[in-house]
Amino acid sequence: MRFKDVTVSLNLPMVGSIKGSWEPTKFERSASWEMYVELITRVSTNEIKEEEGILREALSSFYALFDITRQILKKYGPDIAIPTKDNISFGYLAVSILNSSLRPLLSKWHSLLLEHESKRNESISIFEHEKNWDKYGELRKEIEFVRQILLEYANLLGTVAGVPSLII
Repeated sequence: MRFKDVTVSLNLPMVGSIKGSWEPTKFERSASWEMYVELITRVSTNEIKEEEGILREALSSFYALFDITRQILKKYGPDIAIPTKDNISFGYLAVSILNSSLRPLLSKWHSLLLEHESKRNESISIFEHEKNWDKYGELRKEIEFVRQILLEYANLLGTVAGVPSLII
């Protein structure tokens, strides 16, 4: 069973622009709902206010999306990776998000932040230690860039799932 066409317009690092019409299957619609719920309930799509949250929490949330995406892809099988007329499928979009947006961020920043964390004096809070890092602003900026991509992706998945936006 096919559902209505959904217009796709995503700009992803390394991949470029993904544009076209996507006619999701019943399984893609279900997979989209599952991924949508995961995205909108995580730190990864919620803004980290300047005086709240820690950067490690955001990176951990991004990292968790790899396993979640893999589980959804395995659960629904190859049917959700078969492209429609504009070469778009849930599988293609999901893997593109992981490999073009999340992987580069995590590859660059995970070890750098880990190294900085290892130098924390116990008398300083995790929050203060991160905030005093010379790379703090740069990482926050990159997290925000990826968060905006994930918001676009989440909005697209919500449309495919047929639900009004639940993003607050």
